[in-house]
Order: sequence, then structure tokens, then C-alpha cells
Amino acid sequence: MAYWLMKSEPDVFSFDDLVAKTGRGETEEWHGVRNYAARNHMKAMKTGDQAFFYHSNIGKEIVGIMKVVAEAHPDSTAELKDGKVVWECVDVAAVKPFARPVTLAEIKATPELENIALVKLSRLSVSPVTEAEWAVVCRMGGV
Repeated sequence: MAYWLMKSEPDVFSFDDLVAKTGRGETEEWHGVRNYAARNHMKAMKTGDQAFFYHSNIGKEIVGIMKVVAEAHPDSTAELKDGKVVWECVDVAAVKPFARPVTLAEIKATPELENIALVKLSRLSVSPVTEAEWAVVCRMGGV
């Protein structure tokens, strides 16, 4: 299993929105990503991989865990380019909320997380997380 971090603006789509959808037996297409590196990370995801849900812009904190339930497929919000699919996405479902959010400031202040992509590649909306980083953040979030 691989680990990831995926960002969403909570005023557009929050972790609570994902929890509500999952509770109704629905999943969410993680659409709208228009960065090649982020898209390539989603193309590498496998069913069962887990990801942190990060509230960007408002809050700037990791608030929960979700899992990949469908591997990369064409993004339903993207237009074809020269008749080809350029943008792909995965489908996700909520796993569990953190007991307490882990803020970006806390992550930056934690030596074990000095190389986490969230800090090193701060503009990337989908990024890998190492197993060691995953364990540290989960501990910080009370999971």
C-alpha cells in the first residue's frame, strides 16, 4: 500500500462532505486537478491506497484519512485535447477523521517531517507520503 496527501479547499469540498457521501454509500471523483505531476501521482495510485485529506487555503490542516476506491480514469470535468484524455482522476471514500487536525505549522515544526512533500512542494495538490511520515502525522492527529 502507498500513502498520499490530497488537498481540497474546504469551502468547495471538505472532509465532512466526503464523510457524508461515504455514509450514503457514495464515493467522490477527485476531479479538477490540472497539474501533470499531481495527475501522474493519481495515475500511480492503486485501490486500497490511503491518503490524508488536507484542507488548503482555509485551515491549512490535515483533517482525516481517505482511501482510493477506483484507480485512475478520465476526469469527467476535463475536455479532450486532440481527441485524447489528458486529465485523469481517482475515486475516494472517507476512512476516518483525525481526533484533532494537524496544522501546517505543526508539520513544519516537526523535524521528522522536514522533507514531506507538503512542505517541499507546497503548491502540489496531490503528493506522495512516506510510510514514516504517515506514521508521524497519524500519531499527531490521534489516529
